[in-house]
Amino acid sequence: MDFAGAYTGDHLWFMLQGLGVTLKVALIAILFSFIIGCLLGTIRYTKIPVLSQLTALAVETIRNLPLLLIIFFTFFALPEVGIKLSVVNAAIVALTVFEAAMISEIVRSGLKSIEKGQIEAARSSGLTYLQTLWHIILPQALRRMVPPMVSQFISLLKDTSLAVVISLGELMHNAQIINGQNVNFVIPILLLAAVMYFIVNYSLSLVARRLEARQV
Repeated sequence: MDFAGAYTGDHLWFMLQGLGVTLKVALIAILFSFIIGCLLGTIRYTKIPVLSQLTALAVETIRNLPLLLIIFFTFFALPEVGIKLSVVNAAIVALTVFEAAMISEIVRSGLKSIEKGQIEAARSSGLTYLQTLWHIILPQALRRMVPPMVSQFISLLKDTSLAVVISLGELMHNAQIINGQNVNFVIPILLLAAVMYFIVNYSLSLVARRLEARQV
């Protein structure tokens, strides 16, 4: 093991650049997957004829596929039908599709957790179904959804490492490049990558714990 040789300024900067790409891809995927996941989860909850069934079929199909397959499909298969994405965009699209399906289930479960009595009381007071959903159900459900969503976002951030298979210049990709220079760098660089992942993910987990404590 060569910690001194592994932890040069250039190597540390290269690892930080990889972490930057990881965070960029994760944050964009989190934003879009949250929006799409909320929409899909709400559609499934409202049980709109045909649309809800089609949404459920799509969500369950994606949830039961490995993320690695979706990444391969996005980067290698889509160009065959005329949709060519850059490495970064392919990773974002794949992560968004996969995580949106996961988040939609969190949203649906959160909406279903609201007591029917509140819904009936809102409807009896003259509110329409959409008004009840927007003013009564969603505000309460979102508070209950936050902790599991944060946990899902932590998983998303870790899943960005799978995009190394399409040569996305994220943290693990850059770690592998440095490791290829000298076998004595492997343990020090992997330890550094582990520390970086831990700091980011543990910070998010602290946020989730604080949010859970507020709801107790």
